[in-house]
Amino acid sequence: MSFKISFAREGVPLMGGLLFMMVLGWQFSPFLALGLLPLLLFVLWFYRDPERKAPPKEAEISCRLVSPADGKVMEILAAEHPFMGKCQKVGIFMSPLDVHVNRAPCAGNVAFLDYRPGKKLVAFHPKASEENERFYVGLNTPHGPVMMVQIAGALARRIACRLKREQRLEEGERYGMIQFGSKVDLYFSEDMECRVSLGEKVRAGKTVIGVKS
Repeated sequence: MSFKISFAREGVPLMGGLLFMMVLGWQFSPFLALGLLPLLLFVLWFYRDPERKAPPKEAEISCRLVSPADGKVMEILAAEHPFMGKCQKVGIFMSPLDVHVNRAPCAGNVAFLDYRPGKKLVAFHPKASEENERFYVGLNTPHGPVMMVQIAGALARRIACRLKREQRLEEGERYGMIQFGSKVDLYFSEDMECRVSLGEKVRAGKTVIGVKS
């Protein structure tokens, strides 16, 4: 049985820098080098990027959305946005211990990208979705528009989005991450059935958020 460890590419410079400092520090003081080991282990843990496989699609389902993030569902409510129109929103809180790589909820083409600078309110604050630093990604799909929003929180210091307009994404494909805890909102049409509940733990690329027959 093979065992493979993968890491998000956003963490490679930090991992390399810490390893270099440990090797260099060992020449002067092994204790100094070993003192950096807990930090390196935390960085390796934070930037882990496990493989994910979505569950089989039910025969009667024409469209489904999988979770774009690991975390806990903290919001399910009606919303409205110029790209989406009237829609539903599911907000997912990502703790520092969750996997932070974000994944596409479904297949589609990138039609909308919008970065908004903002505050650093805690991710579970009611106004975080509207006032914090955030990055909107809208997809055109055969079943209507879908939008993901990466939202920086009090600890998050960088939103990484790898996408370009017109780029094609497949269900579960990695598209970026938020570094050091935050929130991801998923917007989808009113006629989709929401399959998660408040407080539920979800996993990116695996947990089904919404379906349409």
